[in-house]
Amino acid sequence: MVVAYLRKAASWLAPPPKQSEDGRDQWPSRAAFLLAAMGGCAGQGNLIRYPSVVYNNYGLQWFIPYFLAVFFVAIPALILEISIGQAYRGGTVIAFNNINRRLKGVGMGPILVSFIVTQYFTVNLAWIMNYFRNSFRSPLPWENRIDEFYMGDVIHNVDPVVGELSSDGKRVLSYTEYPGVSLLGETVGWSAFIWFLIWISIFRGVGLTGRVVYWTMGLPIVTTIIFVGRSLSLDNASEGVRLLWATWRGGQLASGTVWQTAVGQVFFSTGIGFGYFTSYASYNAKHSNAVMDALLICGSNVLFENFAAFAVFGVVGYLRRWPEDGERLGAFVVGFLTLPEAVLHMPGANFWAVLLFFTLVVLGFSSAFVMLDAVATLVVDSGLKVSRPVIVTVLTLVSFLMCLPYCTEFGFYLLDGIDRWINNICLIFVVWSEVVSASTVYRWQDVVDQTGLPAFATYNFAYFGGQIIGVSVAHGTENPGIGAGAGFGVYVVFAIISALIANKPSIPAPRFWGRNVFLSKFWYLAAYSGNQIRRDLNAIIGGEKNWKIPSFWPVLLRYVCAPVLAIIFSFAYPEFHTLRYDPLMITGFILAHIVLLVILMGFVLPRYYDVFIPPGRIDEGERVRAELVGEQVVPRNGNGVLSEEDGMVGRAEGEFVKE
Repeated sequence: MVVAYLRKAASWLAPPPKQSEDGRDQWPSRAAFLLAAMGGCAGQGNLIRYPSVVYNNYGLQWFIPYFLAVFFVAIPALILEISIGQAYRGGTVIAFNNINRRLKGVGMGPILVSFIVTQYFTVNLAWIMNYFRNSFRSPLPWENRIDEFYMGDVIHNVDPVVGELSSDGKRVLSYTEYPGVSLLGETVGWSAFIWFLIWISIFRGVGLTGRVVYWTMGLPIVTTIIFVGRSLSLDNASEGVRLLWATWRGGQLASGTVWQTAVGQVFFSTGIGFGYFTSYASYNAKHSNAVMDALLICGSNVLFENFAAFAVFGVVGYLRRWPEDGERLGAFVVGFLTLPEAVLHMPGANFWAVLLFFTLVVLGFSSAFVMLDAVATLVVDSGLKVSRPVIVTVLTLVSFLMCLPYCTEFGFYLLDGIDRWINNICLIFVVWSEVVSASTVYRWQDVVDQTGLPAFATYNFAYFGGQIIGVSVAHGTENPGIGAGAGFGVYVVFAIISALIANKPSIPAPRFWGRNVFLSKFWYLAAYSGNQIRRDLNAIIGGEKNWKIPSFWPVLLRYVCAPVLAIIFSFAYPEFHTLRYDPLMITGFILAHIVLLVILMGFVLPRYYDVFIPPGRIDEGERVRAELVGEQVVPRNGNGVLSEEDGMVGRAEGEFVKE
């Protein structure tokens, strides 16, 4: 009898997930998906990391690159990640394999990012648990020693011997040395505890995760409101808020660093490029409202992190801890140096300290388990003959072992080195590869059929060559205007050449573009792939009441997101050149490029990535292409390609006409 009740309780706490019509696990509700996705966003990236990067780039000018990144990069990319996961019913590798078999490496990129970031993310949580433990002591041990407690008692790293460059910056005179190498027992212990919680949350699948997220999202919202109120009531808090919202430093916009940091932060806090949106969306009902979901997720993230920033900047004003030119604090530091101060000035400080750090743990924990879940989805979807609980257990144990270097007496500095280059190089390249591949490679054979291979190759030389030459000239001449002119000039010249040498399309392009042969050829070369993936995805995720992907979306992906990301990506290399005396910065730099190599190798040797896809789904993209537009077109006969309404071209295997 007792065993039966225990099984019933276990089934209620960790229910098996529902099954969709195609047999895939499904979220218990749309709200569960949204909360899990928002939980991936709302984490340390909002409450700790965001205030830190804003502090380093303080002033109203910050919001120019920040909101441009949100509207013109983050939202279009998020729509892509959610839509392909939902439409192709799989994680990132399966989804991008369905777009084109050579894009499996693009699908691997986000998984590797998640796997790397989650290692040091959990160590941050271990530091928070140290604060949580000390929150039960009275008086609170960080009183009148905020910095000393954080760096000495919590981080407990041995100070490095800092290296240096020559005065002209051309030579490394000495490399930074890190004398402390021992493991820190308390940090290791709390890390093990956090990994255990992660394992519990995802081992059973979305049935259990769908219940966990109600707790991991509800409590942080309430406590954040409380702490914002308290911080803003402190003396001189308004000066801290004014630092962010009423200080203008327009000269900062000329620096590539602030643009690079803004995009990296938007990606880090929103979760774009980490793969879990695609994985989680694959557990949605096939015809869910993906576009609305993307806007809700991104919008809620922006609102939460900017509201939560008031809690930190109120304390910044109270402490009069103003940023100094040339001083850069680590990506997670400012939150640790301000929020503990806020609770010291609240009645019942111990209670509020416990609540604060419990909230921070919940926030970070919700982000950590979604990142590991993206990796688990990859392994589960591969068709490995092992149960999900076993897969999650092995991944958790391996991840715990890999986080141990961050639990050492140099772990804080290692975290800063890895975090900087994973965000500034790896994450930006991952998202660039996603938006470019979806709008350039999708059904590329159709473009070749209509315009010829020489024209297709020439146009893509214009597109990619313009980006590469533009940023190279800009950095070489140290003149962004000359670089922009060179890049745009290369694009225009070779785009015109490609249209001139292209074959006459057998079917005119749609609307305005079909007025003459030259415009038709240019449309196929410049816009066909992006327009087609939009149409094909809309055939599944769009419905009578669902929001459809708008027609300007592929233009944003290919001609706004991609060039902007290419420019921002290039800023990382001059920055690294000034930090190349630090072995841990070098480590992060190398690790980021290993991920880049994995992405590019997938394009050259795609068959080596087939191990991550069930045998029956390897050629799925080619087999079901016509099915994606089945609601709008049906096969007719042998050779052609068209839906007259907007020039929608089908696969070469058959001609399509409207039903």
